[in-house]
Amino acid sequence: MELEQLDFTERETYFIEVILPLSLAKNYLYRIPHHLNDQIAVGKRVIVQFGKSKIYTALIKSIMTTAPAVYEAKYIIDVVDQAPVVNAMQLKFWDWMADYYVCNEGEVMSAALPAGLKLASETIIVLQEDQGEVHEDLTEKEILLVGVLRVKQRLSIDDIVKLLGQKTVFPIIRSLIDREVVYIAEEVIEKYKPLLKSFLSLNPFYKEEGNLKALFETLERAPKQLDALMTYLHLAKQNAEIAKVELLEHSNAGQAAIKSLVDKEIFLLKKKAVSRLQDETDDFILNFKLSDAQATAFAQINEILLQKEVVLLHGITASGKTQLYIKLIEQAIENGGQALFLLPEIALTTQIVERIKKYFGDAIGVYHSKFNDFERVEIWNKVINGTYKIVLGARSAVFLPFNDLKFIIVDEEHESSYKQHDPAPRYQARDAAVYLAYQHKAKIVLGSATPSIESYYNALSNKYGLVTLNERFGGVQLPAHEVISIAEQTKRKKMVSYFSSVLIDDITTSLANDEQVILFQNRRGYATILICATCGFTPKCVNCDVSLTFHKSSGKLHCHYCGFHESPLNICPACGSVHIEQKGFGTERVEEELSLIFPEAKIARLDVDSTRTKNSLQKIIGDFQDKKTNILIGTQMVAKGLDFGNVTLIGVINADTLLNYPDFRAFERSYQLLAQVSGRAGRREKQGKVCIQAYDDKHRIIKQVVENDYVQMYTDEIAERSQFNYPPFSRLIFISLRHKDADVINAASQHFANALKARLGSRVMGPEQPLVSRIRNYYIRQIIIKSDKHTAIQKVKALLKSEITNFNAEKIFKGVLIQLDVDPY
Repeated sequence: MELEQLDFTERETYFIEVILPLSLAKNYLYRIPHHLNDQIAVGKRVIVQFGKSKIYTALIKSIMTTAPAVYEAKYIIDVVDQAPVVNAMQLKFWDWMADYYVCNEGEVMSAALPAGLKLASETIIVLQEDQGEVHEDLTEKEILLVGVLRVKQRLSIDDIVKLLGQKTVFPIIRSLIDREVVYIAEEVIEKYKPLLKSFLSLNPFYKEEGNLKALFETLERAPKQLDALMTYLHLAKQNAEIAKVELLEHSNAGQAAIKSLVDKEIFLLKKKAVSRLQDETDDFILNFKLSDAQATAFAQINEILLQKEVVLLHGITASGKTQLYIKLIEQAIENGGQALFLLPEIALTTQIVERIKKYFGDAIGVYHSKFNDFERVEIWNKVINGTYKIVLGARSAVFLPFNDLKFIIVDEEHESSYKQHDPAPRYQARDAAVYLAYQHKAKIVLGSATPSIESYYNALSNKYGLVTLNERFGGVQLPAHEVISIAEQTKRKKMVSYFSSVLIDDITTSLANDEQVILFQNRRGYATILICATCGFTPKCVNCDVSLTFHKSSGKLHCHYCGFHESPLNICPACGSVHIEQKGFGTERVEEELSLIFPEAKIARLDVDSTRTKNSLQKIIGDFQDKKTNILIGTQMVAKGLDFGNVTLIGVINADTLLNYPDFRAFERSYQLLAQVSGRAGRREKQGKVCIQAYDDKHRIIKQVVENDYVQMYTDEIAERSQFNYPPFSRLIFISLRHKDADVINAASQHFANALKARLGSRVMGPEQPLVSRIRNYYIRQIIIKSDKHTAIQKVKALLKSEITNFNAEKIFKGVLIQLDVDPY
């Protein structure tokens, strides 16, 4: 008895602070049962009950021996992990992100962790489709769960708790997920499937001279097969493996002849994964040598990084920035450590991904939303244990569990894709990466042909280093530009539909030379609006304050905000007129009109609508790369990282749609987009041409794009920003208030704005109606805080959080949603 009493008194009672994957103002404390004392550690996940019945996996942030003062701590249910899944550096990074972007740690946790690491009561578990008989090594409860899933198809974790009669179901589910018996339905996004190509090689038996001679004699009576063999031997001088499509292209043999040779085991057939963008024309080699301009830039970057943490690499399109990045990463990881390479959109930069994977092999991991949950958790674990020295990823890769991060590259740092808009945290991955580098004492290079105004300002202010690369790699010339006045062409009656005579002539010439064309129109759909010619009625969305866009492919009017759609109008519901006109045009209309002008051309469209189905994006890009398509029409998706050697003409259908957008960044974004689109032309031996159509053909931004004069664009923009106190001379915080009742939102937004103005004065502007003032039946009002550089922004954020707490306590405004967006652009 004395020994038992002694053991009991010596056992410590521990409490843990946990982060729940919920938007909570404060973290909760839980109590640890004594038998789990030796299993807890910061960064491990634990199973807890929150509220009356909900169960979550929470993350241990800290361990203490002091009980909470105002509530009785519940016991945790179980510890999930053998080792921590999140490290101390990550938790500090989460703290910074929650503080800087004024959100809660639970929201950061939800963004950071793959779904497989944050199971909750509502999570849906589904049986893998290819599951045959029950695994022999399954436990009795696992067999029971799999059996029920075969019948019911889907079960929530709440259902599984009831089925098994216990709360500790997470280890069972985790075990089945690890063995790929089940998966999490809400997180399995379309799995990226590599493009498989068939390759042929000669059976080694026939490589002996005597056997090959005998084979020739055997095939004399099969001339097609003999021709295929002779062609193979000719092509195989460069490479022992020949693509089947290449053999078919170069020989007179058909599919049947090659199949016969495979069936006879003369040819060995093997399928290999290849890049959808990279083909035989890809001039990227593993043992490349930097050009003189690249070598100079490389030396300058290294010299600056001895003094500064951040370098901005301003390199024109096709200047060979990727090769520089590879050498910088290679240098950084030579002495150990990890590197992070951020790209704005992995799906549209497959070529860079393949090149870097080809160079670094198994040391590199790729992390983005195209991978399913199994793969994302696997990559997470490989980063923890150091298997991956380099990670290539989209914006969410900043959350990975790096232990020894030495180097970060942010490619196309100006891209808006780095900004997370919904849900919180609404972070900017480029800015977060700069802080991440500071935290790890790592170095960071930001690269772009058209840097953001903020980054260039920081470079000129000596906060960042600046290196410029002004030569295209291999001496390739920049494309020639021609600007066409739509007004002038219309006056002379030389416009054919939406195309000037100049653009039509250029397309005709490109097609005659077997070259490819990219056309850019930054609006999707067929007609922007339908309008009654008699009374001016325009059909609007029932849920949002926007007009509906007509899509010919579906034959319906669509809302691009909430997805609502309805049949198009034939008769005006307001006045009964049948004179319904289509105004404006999108990529769909351009595609239709172009097919009438060039009926022989093979035309494809690249926009959000054409890439909704599985693998459609890769197929469109792959077909264009393989020259199955002559003309590619697209929105801004065509501007991002695509590298096609046979594209010699870029056509901008209407540049005015970019320039006239009501936003202080419109000119900066227009320059970036037009310059990036222009950069897709003439990336090999031939000089490309860019044809820009605009009503305002003398606009300064168009002139600066033609002259490739980024510095002048920056000078003009920074002068205007300084005059009106816009970033980088100020900090912006957008506050959106939403409610389904217009009167409530008007009163609430005015009340909240008055409270902020009482404490922050003229820094607060609004409330105002945004450009779209109702979305999904929620009325929206916007308040803007514009804080100059000399104001302590953290104090502003602290005041803002305090006022939000006070506002939420007001019962009359219950149900009003507040969203904050720090650095909203």
